[in-house]
Amino acid sequence: MLTDVLHNDLPWQLRSKFNNQLNNVDLNTLNSTHTNIPKIKAGRLAAQFWAAYVPCDTQNKDAVRQTLEQIDVIHRMCEKYPEDFMFATSSRDIMEAFTQNKMASLIGVEGGHSMDSSLATLRTLYQLGVRYMTLTHSCNTPWVDNWLVDTGSDPSENNGLSDFGFQVIKEMNRLGMMVDLAHVSERVMKQVLNVSEAPVIFSHSSAYGVCPHKRNVPDDILKLVKEKEGVVMVNFYNDYVTCSDKANLSQVADHFDHIKKVAGASIIGFGGDYDGVERVPEGLENVSKYPALVAELLRRNWTNEEVQMALGKNLLRVFEKVEQVRTHRKRQIRARMTPAARRCTACLC
Repeated sequence: MLTDVLHNDLPWQLRSKFNNQLNNVDLNTLNSTHTNIPKIKAGRLAAQFWAAYVPCDTQNKDAVRQTLEQIDVIHRMCEKYPEDFMFATSSRDIMEAFTQNKMASLIGVEGGHSMDSSLATLRTLYQLGVRYMTLTHSCNTPWVDNWLVDTGSDPSENNGLSDFGFQVIKEMNRLGMMVDLAHVSERVMKQVLNVSEAPVIFSHSSAYGVCPHKRNVPDDILKLVKEKEGVVMVNFYNDYVTCSDKANLSQVADHFDHIKKVAGASIIGFGGDYDGVERVPEGLENVSKYPALVAELLRRNWTNEEVQMALGKNLLRVFEKVEQVRTHRKRQIRARMTPAARRCTACLC
């Protein structure tokens, strides 16, 4: 059993606790976080998307710089522990890391404010290794509404996605960057599922049918994700598991069961959200506990194939499809070019 997980906020802990000074921390002995290297090995993690997160109050200020600093610390973390981590940017890299007995380390940006409403910045983030972007965090950007709009505590500023927001989705499809709908309003979920050429993800969201929290995914959206061949990675934050401050492993498994019942096992994954939340379920205290959740699913008569799908096959399928859409788009563009333009592109004239 090896697990591919979509969302872990250890880089934020490195910033908040150590100001990103990796010389002052040893991930082999660090015990104040949900995540360290021994816990990763005990949890049998094969791949991890590290979140490059900066708070909403950086928006329209220094969000881009701070995001670059978080991307930098992820790169440096991989360089410091080359025997354990392999930096990865593709589905193929994940499989290569597996053959080397290392954990593939990938980057996701958590919040569209990190691109500062600039497609050039989005493209730069991709070049630095970012392979998914959460469209919002818990704040609106100038081009997309966040989940708090659905609670009435934030006003809708874009009626979901603005015209520029639709451009962002198209550009992410073109680049091969996964679109993450965790944190967005329900209207945005529907808009993106309608227009995205590639499958989408919910990197760390649970089932609204089990816990009616607006950060979770309603049943009708789960069915649309199924149609789009996307994936919903279940969040372990107590508030999203039970809509209270207490939860346990069995109640997390209830979300897996519900999503499977509504839309099938092909859209389910492990989202975690470790080191990004202060309350995690009893029995899932840190990343070493993933095998206990697997055991619970098997106890509930999940088949080995269904468990393997949730552990990573579903995510790999989505990642590969996003890459295929990127390749197809490139071929379409090249096919529309004149022979002279294709020759010019090839020789960089």
